[in-house]
Amino acid sequence: MSRPSRLAVLGSRLALVAGLALPLAGLAAPCPLPGQWLAADGTPVAADALMRNLARQSVVLLGEEHDRPAHHRWQLHTLAGLHALRPDMVIGLEMLPREAQPALDAWVAGELDEAAFLEASDWATAWGLDPALYLPILHFARMHGVPLRALNVAPALRRRLAGDGWASVPAGERFDIPPPAAPSPGYRRSLAEVFDQHAGGDDPAAQERFVAAQLVWDRVMASALAEAAEDGALVVGLMGLRHLSFGHGVPHQLADLGVTDQQSLMPRPQQADCQAPPEGLADGYFTLGDEASFAPPAPPRLGVMIGPRSAGVVIQSVEPDSVAAAAGLREGDVILAAAGRPLDAPAELSARVREQPPGTLLPLVIRRDDDVREVLARFPATAP
Repeated sequence: MSRPSRLAVLGSRLALVAGLALPLAGLAAPCPLPGQWLAADGTPVAADALMRNLARQSVVLLGEEHDRPAHHRWQLHTLAGLHALRPDMVIGLEMLPREAQPALDAWVAGELDEAAFLEASDWATAWGLDPALYLPILHFARMHGVPLRALNVAPALRRRLAGDGWASVPAGERFDIPPPAAPSPGYRRSLAEVFDQHAGGDDPAAQERFVAAQLVWDRVMASALAEAAEDGALVVGLMGLRHLSFGHGVPHQLADLGVTDQQSLMPRPQQADCQAPPEGLADGYFTLGDEASFAPPAPPRLGVMIGPRSAGVVIQSVEPDSVAAAAGLREGDVILAAAGRPLDAPAELSARVREQPPGTLLPLVIRRDDDVREVLARFPATAP
């Protein structure tokens, strides 16, 4: 074939490809694959470019559902990527109050083993969730000498700030944390929906206390993150998704404290319908794969929303068709003891419920009005 003929054939093929490209350009992008990072609008973004952008921030927030192992694996991998770019990184933990800071420092310094750290930090009371979910991250920090920062405050202080007001608590007793910025209307609506879903009823005063408690939680964490970022380190905060969704909560409080170089990231399950994330939900997303097949069975649930009391925990609401409902528990009951042991904090009840084997009875001592009685909560033989 002569050279002109070859060029003619090549030109025809290029014209054909160009013609095919026009309709293909109008087709929807394929669903994100497992391991794919997404920008805020749901479009794919290269991992290296995203990490470089995150490394330029003052604060990066990594959201989680606390009992999802896949979320903590994602957090660990993200921390490793950021540490390669910013070895001056600090990791902030929602899970522990400021009183646990000496235990965190001693852990990173290699002075405590796991058991001693869990005891020194009072993990079971302060957080209650299985420490195995977080230990890989804690070991990563210890291995690389990454400082760990306790972001929270003890429940008693949160109750004082939310119930009595910030002005009633001396600055020194609240770690000099300034009062929170007012929530956005969207955040207030979101919190009201959460309250109605779990507590129900028409109790504006109770709803306002719930909103105030959430603002305390957001503000104390934002304050600790801002303090850790003052020396120029990259501070990465690990916390529940609700605290960072739609820029509410901690991001809003950080901005009020002057921290504007911040990003919020979330793990996101693969969407069968390729649906994009809601607008403004986060600054970036990581697409999970089939991690659900490796997840442990769902832990047992009592089916109550609880709050602290000076002795025991108070039931704020009872889910219909739950273990608690079947046991006859009611809103307003105070659970004084579980499995023969007194309760001092909601996390203790949650921990004892998670330890409950399927098909067994959990004895609870409750106070209803002036009557103290024992109630047996029967857990199903198999998880629902």
